[in-house]
Amino acid sequence: MEEDNHGAVLHWRAPEHEIMEKSRKWYLYVLLLLVAIVAFAVYTNSPVMAITFIMIGVVGYIFIVKEPRILDFAITDEGVIAGREIYEFENMYSFWIFYESDGIKVISLHMKNKIIPFIHIPVHDQDPFEIREVLLEYIPEIKQDPSPVDTFERFLGI
Repeated sequence: MEEDNHGAVLHWRAPEHEIMEKSRKWYLYVLLLLVAIVAFAVYTNSPVMAITFIMIGVVGYIFIVKEPRILDFAITDEGVIAGREIYEFENMYSFWIFYESDGIKVISLHMKNKIIPFIHIPVHDQDPFEIREVLLEYIPEIKQDPSPVDTFERFLGI
């Protein structure tokens, strides 16, 4: 692969996360769940819990309706760049590309970090096979299964 003048072997732009369309029913179910949790907190005299879940609802709503930023992503000789962050190859065990027909297209980087062991980078319109070929030059490809958190996020549509 030929590098451009910024040292990037491969470069693309994409939203920081994929937008999943949500129906009115989805919003209604989430609202009912939050109301039930807050009501339970009030019933059990747990004002901290009630305030916490009200704040989770407000912050969650702001996050869901906000348009994702368009970030620059690149693969260089040193690592993977996502916006202003660089994930160095020396801090990675491996990678896997989740590419499904229903729209899930992300690179999962298995990091040598106990707190955040996986970093997901959106592929968006970039060719996943081209990304795979470039990454194979630097780190191994090892199959990953979606984590319980990934499965839960997908179930909720977030």
